[in-house]
Amino acid sequence: MPDRCDALKLENQLCFPLYACAKEIVKAYKPYLDELNLTYTQYITMMVMWEHRELRVKELGRYLYLDSSTLTPLLKRLEEKGFVTRRRSSVDERDLIVSITEKGEALKEEAVTVPERLGACVALDPGKAQTLYTLLYEIIGKLTQKNEGQQ
Repeated sequence: MPDRCDALKLENQLCFPLYACAKEIVKAYKPYLDELNLTYTQYITMMVMWEHRELRVKELGRYLYLDSSTLTPLLKRLEEKGFVTRRRSSVDERDLIVSITEKGEALKEEAVTVPERLGACVALDPGKAQTLYTLLYEIIGKLTQKNEGQQ
């Protein structure tokens, strides 16, 4: 019969390999993102901006699973680099609108090779990669539903 304390072993935690893998993935991105003068969080923010061009900060936060206290300094840095602009909405001044700049749009051309270059480092079978992607988004969905229900 397993000991109840086995539940506390690191090797028995799903959260640990997720954490360690995320940390290692971000580390693998670093040399490519250094070339773009971006952190990983700035990079994923720019990915959303390349897709949508203009968003309310709240919408951006929903895409990235980040709150405004994390996004505010991040967006300030991206604005200092000239990649985005921030302005108050003319409809509701409580809303902050983020827009991509021409310089930010131009960065997309430099960034387009990053996913392929990182994929070569990881070299995961495409079927396994799709399964992992599906499972991770299933976990995210369950956790966000649970967290939203607790608020």
